[in-house]
Amino acid sequence: MSQSITFESEIKVLLKTGRVILGSKRSVKALKAGKLRGIILASTVRSDIREDVKRYAALAGIPVVEYRGSGWELGTLAGRPFLISTIGVEDPGESKILELSQTR
Repeated sequence: MSQSITFESEIKVLLKTGRVILGSKRSVKALKAGKLRGIILASTVRSDIREDVKRYAALAGIPVVEYRGSGWELGTLAGRPFLISTIGVEDPGESKILELSQTR
């Protein structure tokens, strides 16, 4: 449970101090262009999108952080009134969110 609390607090720091891209289409496009330093996936992301993201991230050597909550929960956590299945991280700012991919 402490890892979940850490994740939630790091997401808030990321959104406050870093630069992100919300949404799977824009995130995958930025991932293909080599503009991301990491990517966050909700547990409910469609399987075809999950496979694409993991494939392109592996080719680019970019960490993938899997959020255990749904896209609705990720959207709420991001302060948005809609579902967010994917967050592309252009700049993590002061957040340590990308380090969580190495501990899972």
